[in-house]
Amino acid sequence: MKSLLIRAEDKNQWERRAAIVPDDLKKIIDKTGAKAYIEKSSKRFFKEDKYQKAGALLCEDMTPGDVILGVKEIPIEKVINNKTYLFFSHTIKGQKSGMPLLKKIIESGSTLIDYEKITGDKNQRLVYFGNFAGDAGAIDILSLMGEYWEHKKIKTTFDECKKAHGYKSVNDAKEKIKLIGEKIKKEGISSKLSPIIIGILGYGNVSKGAQSILNTLPVEYIEPGALKEIAEKSKENNKIYVCVFKEKDLVESTIGKSFDLHNYYEHPENYSSVFEKYLPYITILINAIYWEDKYPRFVTWDALKKLYHNSKNPKLCGIADITCDLNGSVECTVKSTDSGSPSFICNPIDKTITDGVKGDGVLVLAVDNLPCELPKDSSEFFSASLSPFIPNLLQADYDSTLEESGLCSEIKNAVIVYNGVLTKNYEYLKKFIQ
Repeated sequence: MKSLLIRAEDKNQWERRAAIVPDDLKKIIDKTGAKAYIEKSSKRFFKEDKYQKAGALLCEDMTPGDVILGVKEIPIEKVINNKTYLFFSHTIKGQKSGMPLLKKIIESGSTLIDYEKITGDKNQRLVYFGNFAGDAGAIDILSLMGEYWEHKKIKTTFDECKKAHGYKSVNDAKEKIKLIGEKIKKEGISSKLSPIIIGILGYGNVSKGAQSILNTLPVEYIEPGALKEIAEKSKENNKIYVCVFKEKDLVESTIGKSFDLHNYYEHPENYSSVFEKYLPYITILINAIYWEDKYPRFVTWDALKKLYHNSKNPKLCGIADITCDLNGSVECTVKSTDSGSPSFICNPIDKTITDGVKGDGVLVLAVDNLPCELPKDSSEFFSASLSPFIPNLLQADYDSTLEESGLCSEIKNAVIVYNGVLTKNYEYLKKFIQ
């Protein structure tokens, strides 16, 4: 039986989450009899005494653990030889920033399991932070737009919205934002902004989280085809319009065929983005769609530049890039931000950026670990999804081959490196390491 260790998160001061919460750890210890350790941390949301009451032993570093659970990447200098690590490695797309860590894991003779690839028989993710990135992203962009418009001398009720980490929980945030919605119903929105239209790219978990926050406001959902007419003709100032974009709305075939979702994912090179035509009619854009380099970009520098050349005051004021792929589907996301300084102003004319909410251009929210702003809710959700796999991880025989290790199929899917060697499914990463 292997020992379990929950590491102290150290990527930044805002990371207060834990992969396993105390109540779930107690159940794991009771079920397996395994030794469990909790690495000291002064900022973790769940305090050490709770883990100790659950049966964990306090430790100074990761040395005592065989199976080590983290959330974010482990600093290269902290990697210990011959361990089994679970965390979001940010390596499976060949990300340049993740290659030194992947190389170190290989050199250490260790095993790396990435939560993102723990999947079921239909390739659905089984261990994730739920809708919380969407929840936090929607809360933060409303708060930031309140500051942005206040700086431009436009009074809105959104200046009463706090950042996600300023609320006790998602429910607390929803209760408070609902009050803002009541004021919008009663007092309306400035004619300088109305109608406010919020566009959301994607319809998965992140999108659902964002929608759950927006639904506390007086909203009306509209189809992409209605955007232009509503933006140009509606005088409605007591509600907010929300438009959710699916893939069929975002791209078209370049070889004269009708849109086919399966074909798009198989052959994205045969499609180009048509999203630019919608940009002039959107006030706030929330990007919640999965993206890789092989897919078209949806918000390009050229499209933003056209907006600002064609209008002195374009309607598009803010972008919450929750997916946060640098220079990706939203090309002006040129850097990630953190919860202490979550936004920058992008000037499309000269492609410059200025940290904060002041300046001419589009406000961009690009926090790359938004669920950390809701540490209690997101940790409890994540722990509940991960806990069922822990006994299997502790009982596996890592001295055997991967096939004979006893690891369940869901976990095997996620083994990037096994005892210092890239597994068959991830051998393609060799070229990125080199």
